Amino acid sequence: MARRIRPTNEARDDALIGEAIERTSWEKFTRDPPKTLQGRVNFLVKQLKTTKAVATELGISQRSVERYRKGERKHPPKAITDRIDAAVRTRWQPRVRSQRQKRAATTGGITVETRARFGYDAPGGTTDDGRFRRLTVRLPASYAKRLFDAQQGRSTESPNQVIAEGFQEVYFKDNGYRADQLQVEFTDIDYIDVDY
Repeated sequence: MARRIRPTNEARDDALIGEAIERTSWEKFTRDPPKTLQGRVNFLVKQLKTTKAVATELGISQRSVERYRKGERKHPPKAITDRIDAAVRTRWQPRVRSQRQKRAATTGGITVETRARFGYDAPGGTTDDGRFRRLTVRLPASYAKRLFDAQQGRSTESPNQVIAEGFQEVYFKDNGYRADQLQVEFTDIDYIDVDY
């Protein structure tokens, strides 16, 4: 009897992993980004060089950007405020973010806390039914480097594949001390947080 393979939503899971990495980098800033709307928009104009580029980035009109920049409009809709906030945080303190990721990828490693479905491929006589588990695992620096490369599109792996392999080797196989033929499937992420 052929084993039925359940379709996964890997793109959604990869997006959640990317958001978790982004959130962590925001928590590690040494200075807070600008607090006022005018300050944030001015920062974006300085980074992107023109109000037209900022408008394109945020999905709003160039005239709206100019009004926010001059302080003529101070209360944009929540969706636009959230986009402005995310755009500023993505560009804020790139060297601090880069240094922390480099440290995690060379010596520190990364801690992943998640609640997700874990399924298994293993020798006969064992179950391969996936189930939700909540795990917190410290992955070595090599996995942190691969995860950052995958998240930034510098490798052919997906962030989901890197974390699945990390959990498989570090947690489930206990770094090679047990279950040597076990293959772990990491899907349906309910919650994920990373720290490095």
